[in-house]
Amino acid sequence: MLAYIIRRLLGAVILLFVVSLVTFSIFFLVPRIAGASVEDMASRYVGKTADAETIRQMAEKLGFTDPLLTQYGRFVSAIFVGADYSTGPTTVHCPAPCLGYSFITQNPVWPDLVDRMGVTISLAVGAAVIWLFFGVATGVLSALRRGTVFDRAAMGVALAGVSLPIFFTGLLSLTIFSYGLGWAVPGGTYVNFAENPLAWAGALILPWVTLAFLNAAGYARLTRATMLETMNEDFIRTARAKGLNERTVVVKHGLRSVLTPILTIFGLDLGILLGGAVLTESTYSLPGLGKYAIDAIVNNDLPKVLGVTLVGATFIVIANLVVDLLYAVVDPRVKYS
Repeated sequence: MLAYIIRRLLGAVILLFVVSLVTFSIFFLVPRIAGASVEDMASRYVGKTADAETIRQMAEKLGFTDPLLTQYGRFVSAIFVGADYSTGPTTVHCPAPCLGYSFITQNPVWPDLVDRMGVTISLAVGAAVIWLFFGVATGVLSALRRGTVFDRAAMGVALAGVSLPIFFTGLLSLTIFSYGLGWAVPGGTYVNFAENPLAWAGALILPWVTLAFLNAAGYARLTRATMLETMNEDFIRTARAKGLNERTVVVKHGLRSVLTPILTIFGLDLGILLGGAVLTESTYSLPGLGKYAIDAIVNNDLPKVLGVTLVGATFIVIANLVVDLLYAVVDPRVKYS
């Protein structure tokens, strides 16, 4: 197990290096291949009325005139040792880990990401607990009651959950439960957990349920299909032949085998959400990584977009590593070599 963990950690480091290289290439190499000059890339950081000399000076200050390998080496070294950025008459130091410096807001990217990370983690983890519990439970009950009214109703709701986009269900829930009935706080309200746990939960309950409804639907359908297949396996018939009660057969033998594919997609979904629930945060005006990314794209703030991309990729890599390690806990048949 230790050797496997070490190999996976080394693989994760290599993968993050590849992700950083690909991400950097998308933002800095692809525009040049498409025909953009360094002046075109630098023009987004100056006013619309700036002359050619001002744009050229900005390109030199941002390092766009340097070779791409030099720019990438500077970007990677900034993550580990920090970097200095010239804002004109002064020089600003961006401490490690430095994921870039926004010349639009005059702030380093990493502190902004840290400030918004708590919102995204609160949203993702809370919604994940809800959709995992209700999605798996609904799928198991539907499989055990195949063809009943409950099965048809649950799968119909699951189909609606998969089909309806998050911005539609989010706006609908705000209209009904916030502005109509007044049962939930409106969007744009967020309270830190340390300040008031009840207010924190009250501000997130509607985004939790909305996001969980979307994901629980897929988990319910997957759990039902896998459970139906598993309950017809030979080891299930053997367990029943031994005289085990039905609850033990379903939970200990059937459900445990079903959890392996569920755990796989759960790790991917949670990792993606930790990188920023873009539509949910935008719908409810939550100041998380997703809304931060949207604002950066709208303002054409390249360092912020690059920083969010790398943080999101890191979350996905870590989530995959944790899922692989949990396989042996969920399924004893899994052995690491």
